[in-house]
Amino acid sequence: MQKTLKKYLVIFTVPTLIAFSFAFIIPFVMGLYLSFCEFATVKNAKFVGLQNYITAFSGNQKFLSALLFTTAFTVVGIITINIFAFGIALLLTKKIKGTNIFRTVFFMPNLIGGIVLGYTWQQMINAVLLKYETTIVTNAKYGFWGLVLLMNWQMIGYMMIIYIAGLQNVPTELTEAAKIDGATSWQTLTKVIIPMVMPSITICMFLTLSNCFKLFDQNKALTNGAPMNKTEMLALNIYNTFYGKPGFEGVGQAKAVVFFLIVAGIALIQLKLTRSKEVEQ
Repeated sequence: MQKTLKKYLVIFTVPTLIAFSFAFIIPFVMGLYLSFCEFATVKNAKFVGLQNYITAFSGNQKFLSALLFTTAFTVVGIITINIFAFGIALLLTKKIKGTNIFRTVFFMPNLIGGIVLGYTWQQMINAVLLKYETTIVTNAKYGFWGLVLLMNWQMIGYMMIIYIAGLQNVPTELTEAAKIDGATSWQTLTKVIIPMVMPSITICMFLTLSNCFKLFDQNKALTNGAPMNKTEMLALNIYNTFYGKPGFEGVGQAKAVVFFLIVAGIALIQLKLTRSKEVEQ
């Protein structure tokens, strides 16, 4: 069997490698090169060295402020989404009547597109703020917590499903043994259940981190960076630089490269930290 697989390995892998190269590797290498160029189209690219990166971090580009806003949003989003998702998952694994209906209802928001969600929540939040004669784009704090609320509503159900799968794999013998030994509910949760579902926590942390950091559709639809780019996240900042400022395409590309390095670096660190806490069943 192994010899047969090795014999036909190339036949099955080459088409995938070719597709992956055209869809990812080649565009990535070209994008990396263009980040060091001044260009309007790929054909007229002119090498300018590190100038695009220097310009990207200048004050008028608001890249650092977008990075700080994105980081703050991501930290709050990761904490709130995972706490609520894990709490709901715990409740829905307690043999409550109508569990399947609740799971479906909580998961449904994840199926709605980001642009639709952004405009929908903008209308709902503005309807509430109208009583105070203000809107979501009047104050940056409204935009921040509006984004947090939107992201929680969209992602909690998805993370909940992953946590439920992890909780259902916890051996009942362990929890029963903990009760016999006199462990409280909190001790059973922190010393038995959480360590056993660390693989699920690793996945959920990675997904929430990457999705929060890369948020674009919801940010553009909900606030579009208003007021005065104070609620502009990194993805939206890159988009506005690349498509909204003629002559700054190279700067936008440089920001995109830095953005990729930040997300990849943080994700790798997070995966390493959470995987180190996993236990073998």
